[in-house]
Amino acid sequence: MKYFGSDAPMKTYVLQLDQGDLLLESIQALIDREHITTGAVIACAGTLDQSTLHMVTTTGYPPDIYYEKRDDEPLELASVQGVIADGVPHLHGVIANTKQAFAGHFENGCRVLYLAEVVVVSFPGLSLGRVLNEKDILKLVEK
Repeated sequence: MKYFGSDAPMKTYVLQLDQGDLLLESIQALIDREHITTGAVIACAGTLDQSTLHMVTTTGYPPDIYYEKRDDEPLELASVQGVIADGVPHLHGVIANTKQAFAGHFENGCRVLYLAEVVVVSFPGLSLGRVLNEKDILKLVEK
């Protein structure tokens, strides 16, 4: 186990997304505009009409990846969370339609149907990045 900490105060942003806005791209734009290098997405709620999530389907290495793509479908955006390291978000979450829920890693192109509200925090006293280990798996490192 490894962990990282900081005594510096967090800065909090609440991002309001409107119909047609792209979820991941808008979060990245906020990160870029506010120069957030290390932080987290801690909450999100809203709706989507287009989404792509990916998830692993095997326990072996290298993993097989499955892409769950939904187009022109009303979806509840139940959660989004993850870590921002070196200005790059790694975000997972849950979406649902009236019959089932899907969880996974968010890809570009997830489009807001009516609205989405996202809470992003910045950790100014902490500087994290990601490096590939010997199996080409990204690991957090302190910079």
